[in-house]
Amino acid sequence: MVSQTNEQALEAAIEQALTGMTTEELKGTVQIQQTPADDLVANNGFRLGLPMDFNARYALDEKQFWRFLEETQKPELTKLKKHNPADWQRKVLERYDRLIKKHGVLHLLKKGLQVDDAHFHLMYPAPLASSSEKVKQNFSANIFSCTRQVRYSLANPLQEIDMVLFINGIPLVTMELKNAWTGQTARFHGQKQYREDRDTSQPLLNFGRCLVHMAVDTDEVYMTTKLAGKSTYFLPFNKGHNHGKGNPPNPNGHKTAYLWEEVFTKESLANIIQHFVRLDGSSKDPLAKRTLYFPRYQQLDVVRKLVAHASAHGVGHTYLIQHSAGSGKSNSITWAAYQLIETYPENETAAGGKSLEQPLFDSVIVVTDRRLLDKQLRDNIKDFSEVKNIIAPAFKSSDLKESLQQGKKIIITTIQKFPFIVDGIEDLSDKRFAVIIDEAHSSQSGTAHDNMNRAMGQDDEEDDQDKILKAMKSRKMRGNASYLAFTATPKNNTLEKFGEQQEDGSFKPFHLYSMKQAIEEGFILDVLANYTTYKSYYEIEKSIAENPEFDTKKAQKKLRAYVESSQQTIDTKAEIMLDHFIPQVVNAKKLKGKAKGMVVTQNIETAIRYHKAITRLLAEKGNPFNALVAFSGTKEVDGIEYTEAEINGFAETETKDKFDTDDYRLLVVANKYLTGFDQPKLCAMYVDKKLTSVLCVQTLSRLNRSAPKLGKKTEDLFILDFFNSVDDVKAAFDPFYTATSLSQATDINVLHDLKDMLDEVGVYEWHEVEEFVRRYFNNEDAQALSPLIDVAASRFEHELELEEDDKVDFKIKAKQYVKIYGQMASIMPYEIVAWEKLFWFLKFLVPKLKVKDAGSDAIDELLESVDLSSYGLQRVKLNHTITLDEADTDLDPQNPNPRGAHGGDKQTDPLDDIVRTFNERWFQGWSATPEEQKVKFVNIAESIKQHPDFEAKYQNNPDPHNRELAFEKMLKEVMLRRRKDELELYKFLNQ
Repeated sequence: MVSQTNEQALEAAIEQALTGMTTEELKGTVQIQQTPADDLVANNGFRLGLPMDFNARYALDEKQFWRFLEETQKPELTKLKKHNPADWQRKVLERYDRLIKKHGVLHLLKKGLQVDDAHFHLMYPAPLASSSEKVKQNFSANIFSCTRQVRYSLANPLQEIDMVLFINGIPLVTMELKNAWTGQTARFHGQKQYREDRDTSQPLLNFGRCLVHMAVDTDEVYMTTKLAGKSTYFLPFNKGHNHGKGNPPNPNGHKTAYLWEEVFTKESLANIIQHFVRLDGSSKDPLAKRTLYFPRYQQLDVVRKLVAHASAHGVGHTYLIQHSAGSGKSNSITWAAYQLIETYPENETAAGGKSLEQPLFDSVIVVTDRRLLDKQLRDNIKDFSEVKNIIAPAFKSSDLKESLQQGKKIIITTIQKFPFIVDGIEDLSDKRFAVIIDEAHSSQSGTAHDNMNRAMGQDDEEDDQDKILKAMKSRKMRGNASYLAFTATPKNNTLEKFGEQQEDGSFKPFHLYSMKQAIEEGFILDVLANYTTYKSYYEIEKSIAENPEFDTKKAQKKLRAYVESSQQTIDTKAEIMLDHFIPQVVNAKKLKGKAKGMVVTQNIETAIRYHKAITRLLAEKGNPFNALVAFSGTKEVDGIEYTEAEINGFAETETKDKFDTDDYRLLVVANKYLTGFDQPKLCAMYVDKKLTSVLCVQTLSRLNRSAPKLGKKTEDLFILDFFNSVDDVKAAFDPFYTATSLSQATDINVLHDLKDMLDEVGVYEWHEVEEFVRRYFNNEDAQALSPLIDVAASRFEHELELEEDDKVDFKIKAKQYVKIYGQMASIMPYEIVAWEKLFWFLKFLVPKLKVKDAGSDAIDELLESVDLSSYGLQRVKLNHTITLDEADTDLDPQNPNPRGAHGGDKQTDPLDDIVRTFNERWFQGWSATPEEQKVKFVNIAESIKQHPDFEAKYQNNPDPHNRELAFEKMLKEVMLRRRKDELELYKFLNQ
């Protein structure tokens, strides 16, 4: 006989692991050596349920439900039977049904069921270390069961769900199982089955009736808490592999075995019900309007590991949790805070001289600048804690003392107030604390510290990590607190302070969820997929006769700053920004017409100048939308004092909310809002600021928030950078990104190559493409479009008699063309009409192209993993591509040498040399002498004046916008005519 590798084999493997036996053994249909359940290593103590015991109307395994109540709460049942001898069972079931429809299963599992004068516990909670023997016995009385092929539908009695897990007859988890070896995957087929083939009007699949629905195969797990037909949204429940998506190979079995071996143990499921799953919203809201949160794997994993480590090793440790944006840090912090309150020491050493029955921490202090997190912590008290008033804010050390005396268990403070809290911890040495620091979202202003830095002549921005470390460094840290730092971008000194020291002396995070994994799993978008850099070219001249000497390095820096901050330069760049933003983002109706952009500038003065320039240009265009500016404090520019509120016309506190409205599409910033600002509608960024290291990653990551409701995709993102080179950005992202690629220059000729290859196959005739586009843009009925697409699809499928491999190749190339053109249309300096026409035709043709086993979605999977950057990787020998390093990055420790303004030898040069060097650096690449350059430009200017359109369309044209377009067109035509003579200049202008 050969191995069983089908779906049934996976069902049997899970069933065997949970119950110690299988349905096949029970029926005697397969000859497997009978092993007593108790002797099975993998037996998790579940009972094997039978499909016939499932009542589809009430979505209950009635046999286990009544058995549990009879075995554990007989006196309550007796009460009920006494008053309702004939229909006591119906009464319980109807009451259960009514309450579960109103409050959901989580409420009933936690609160129990009240029927007349009887009260039933529907689940006994898992015991804590301090729990009595009775609590432990009660927990072991819970009946966990697992049933295969559950006929859940009253409307279609033969329809089955592959597997359901129950506690005391109440369903917790439904599963559709697939096996990749039979060409079926959870990612595609499992999700599709739930979306399209499962009747969500049936009780079992109603929202809130189960905790979670999972699509599972041997390699991956996906989950959802709300089935909503085709709009059902599944999240991955995978461990991650090589810092990316998926799961690592398992030497002892399937990659997804962790699901039934770790997550589905009795203790684990009880822990998830009691401490993780939460229902958002108020009990006054209809159940369907609320949101049920089930933890993602990394959230479950990090919280459990933190609790286990504290329990085993006691207080006085530091933990660095490096979780990317998109990891769900707010929930992880909330869950960690509540569970650390109830963490008990497992041994005398961990107890540190106190009782084993006393919680490890007297209080958990959460340091955050996020108001949302503050609210979330307060809201979730109801769900996780029987005692309500255990949360309080603290802004000074005396607040901390007061809160503790009042028995507050969770104390919330801000990063600015953190130093006072550290003082308080030091004073209260008899108390023990867990301090959770949410510093990844920096505060959005920091006026006071900016002013202080300026007064002291310091240019460096001090971010939240620096503030936290400073507070901890300047005080003696006592052993009565454990510190847990959550960040996406740890600096070297943060790693050293909070990381785990390895045997070789290096430091690593306690837990990692990388940006690469967040991107691959679709929680954030890849901001580096569409990165364009502008290089500035300047030429300056000396305006004084003398030739004094200057510090060369400082002079170069000053000269660049002077040129960059001049209103003339800013006007030019503002125009380029709007020339992209208006047609490619606003008029293109990106994100269903809601898309927004951010302009990132050097400092407050340039932010104000940019805002003026953009506002003036928008006024010339009839004010299609408005722009806002954001900065802290007051700033004098050209002798006038400005504040954010005065410029915008409303209070500074309203900026964030006003920007969310449709009236405002651009936000101009200097430092404010570069970190900690979540605005999913942001998809374009225009950078005119030096960005390095953590600030670079955090700034560009403003664009990465996904917005599924607006259809936001990676190709919608666009960054135009006037200041940083591609190498700068790579250097900044490498330590935190773990893996992605960034093409230095996108080679548009890829589209020529793809189009030629597609044309050659003969699937479509060009006149069909032309006709399709004509009908489509004439808004003709969809029925008029179908024949053109169907004829091409039919050729592809039958007439051309293509080999299967050729079909796959054509479909891949067609999808690649659509994807690349979609990304690049917005940045191409010219239009090729044929490309645009083919794009629209292929966009409609691709879904109709059938290849063998289309259901497996292998092609789509391949294409999902091939983005614009990795396409560049295939052409690495022809074109240079920048790939961020896959390897873990080792940061060097900080430079231990003392630094200051006076160290090192200065290089001084005469002003002539400095000017020459500056011009060589910023106007390099054109070999003509300055005199020759002037002559060439004069000749070009004369040619433009001689152009037949010069007078009518430019000189006498009152419309500034049209004049500009006419000038650009004439310049292009003149340059095209002269390109043979002036090839170098032509290339230079078209860079």
